[in-house]
Amino acid sequence: MISLANISVSFGDFSALRNISIEVREGEFFTLLGPSGCGKTTLLRTITGFINPNSGTVSVNGKDITRLDVEKRNIGMVFQNYALFPSMSVYENIAFGLKVKKVPKAEIKQKVEEVAKKVELSADQMGRKVNQLSGGQQQRVAIARALVTSPSIVCLDEPLSNLDAKLRIQLRNELKELQRKFGITTIYVTHDQEEALTLSDRIAVFNKGEIEQIGDPNEIYNLSKTEFVCNFIGDINKLGPEFLQKVNMDTSKTTYIRLERLYANAPKPHHVVWGSAKVISSEYYGLYIKYTVDAEGTIIKVVEKNSGVPMYQIGEDVSLSFDPGSILQYESGAVQ
Repeated sequence: MISLANISVSFGDFSALRNISIEVREGEFFTLLGPSGCGKTTLLRTITGFINPNSGTVSVNGKDITRLDVEKRNIGMVFQNYALFPSMSVYENIAFGLKVKKVPKAEIKQKVEEVAKKVELSADQMGRKVNQLSGGQQQRVAIARALVTSPSIVCLDEPLSNLDAKLRIQLRNELKELQRKFGITTIYVTHDQEEALTLSDRIAVFNKGEIEQIGDPNEIYNLSKTEFVCNFIGDINKLGPEFLQKVNMDTSKTTYIRLERLYANAPKPHHVVWGSAKVISSEYYGLYIKYTVDAEGTIIKVVEKNSGVPMYQIGEDVSLSFDPGSILQYESGAVQ
């Protein structure tokens, strides 16, 4: 549905994006993920028309919209700070885009009421000023305003970043449910790895203006193509040469393994058993327990599901094992 072909954007001597090519499918929740300053918001603003690329094309359903005015693209936008009008009521905020398009009043009322119901804004809330609403309610107003004009695409730029952790998780779930309900193609920008893994159908991981990997959450997490992706997504162990030598693995490459792919005192068929390690600390999270162990000089973290059995004690010896297929290896010096 959305095709980005060889998009490059520069600001003076600074190259913000270099030859970005992405295909976003209809109805897909597609996330642009990366650290601050990596180019993900620049790309979103290029898609919506706020930035003109130096080269490359933006197409929707085969139509080139690269130089099309923002208001003619039929793309809804939810900004990081929501960009709501504090002097207007919730109803007026949602209706704003329709008024700009000179839609008849009766039709505006119908469309606003329909979209408000879908995002679960009550009749009482519609008459309030937006600064009288909670952060979560304001987010729903911003989403309703983006959807009321029936756009073919909606773009969201870190809409949860200003909320506290508990509300962020709650609204993350609501946002995904809304996207499923509307079936609308969604492009979402975030620097939060957990948010991206939870929400997305597919993810593009950005680094310094380039794409490191595009894939579904499982591919990004378990089959990280580059050392940057491997380190950026989730927590991971870097294995030293001493560890690798003992299990007869290639020591010339930089090697990693996810915390939950190591097993303490629980070897399985086809596992490599490393040997003894000493527990030096533990962190209790309820659903799981994270142990830090000293494997003869290599400090390693192990995550175990909380099954209710007694925890390992500080100073206790455990044996470590793993499936060789869980190892991620990269040419040395590849990470940036």
